[in-house]
Amino acid sequence: MFTPNSPLGRLVLTLSIVGGLSAAEPAWRPLFNGKDLSGWETFMAKPDPAWDVPGLKREATTGKYLEPVGKNRDPLHVFNIEQVDGQPAIHISGQGFGVMTTAETFGNFHLRVQFKWGERKWGYKLNAPRDSGLLYFVHGEPGFDHETWPRSTEFQIQEHDTGDLYALGSQITVNARTETGPNGRPLYHYDPAGAPVLFRQVAPIGNRCVRLEDAEKPNGEWNTLELVCFNGDSIHVVNGRVVMRLHHAERVDGPTPAPITAGQVSLQTEGAEVYYRNVEIQPITAVPAEYAAK
Repeated sequence: MFTPNSPLGRLVLTLSIVGGLSAAEPAWRPLFNGKDLSGWETFMAKPDPAWDVPGLKREATTGKYLEPVGKNRDPLHVFNIEQVDGQPAIHISGQGFGVMTTAETFGNFHLRVQFKWGERKWGYKLNAPRDSGLLYFVHGEPGFDHETWPRSTEFQIQEHDTGDLYALGSQITVNARTETGPNGRPLYHYDPAGAPVLFRQVAPIGNRCVRLEDAEKPNGEWNTLELVCFNGDSIHVVNGRVVMRLHHAERVDGPTPAPITAGQVSLQTEGAEVYYRNVEIQPITAVPAEYAAK
């Protein structure tokens, strides 16, 4: 007779558990240990001339810095670990421009991170929207774009623009529609029913596509971002809402464009104070069902 406690019952139960585990995706893994920046490297660009950064060369007459702060140096204490709302968080002061980048490279993954804005802004960003960003498919050293950013695809994190695309020294395709922007030039918006558009840092289209909707929470509240990357395609998710689907990421640093399906991940400092917590990643073998295209 079959019962849960019989030998046959126990065998069936064991096989069902093993089968369930084998079908599931691997567990989530934290990329931030809550204590320090182990597993990450930092890079800071040239500082504002108004700031005193010992050891950097300046131009004699203008005082402008002639070299970046560089890798794994943080004399202005831009990247810190603090307890915020009862949990450890990465506090990025925003003083200057740069990135913190994973030492590891990732392909076919689902990444989650929470962020919220701080209060302070710096330099010429004082009167601009608060700005940061999540870079993925990172390939190459920082400093390529604006002497700061590495070649990558950007999941924009900016007040009321979170989820936008910027292709930084790379190219990627998004279904989009156009409208006339404030400067009179075409502005591209993600539209699932739109035509495929290739975004790259080349006129007349350029490298920006605007997200489907503003799903960001009010300042002071934590937002949850999810990034799904699978076989060179990606999905930007803001607080549970899919705001962009992107296709066929390619690197353009060779003689011809080449597919890119893996890379490092970076978080930006871009003139605004921001906090990040619960940074975690999960390898995937398919796009999660809740975000698969219908």
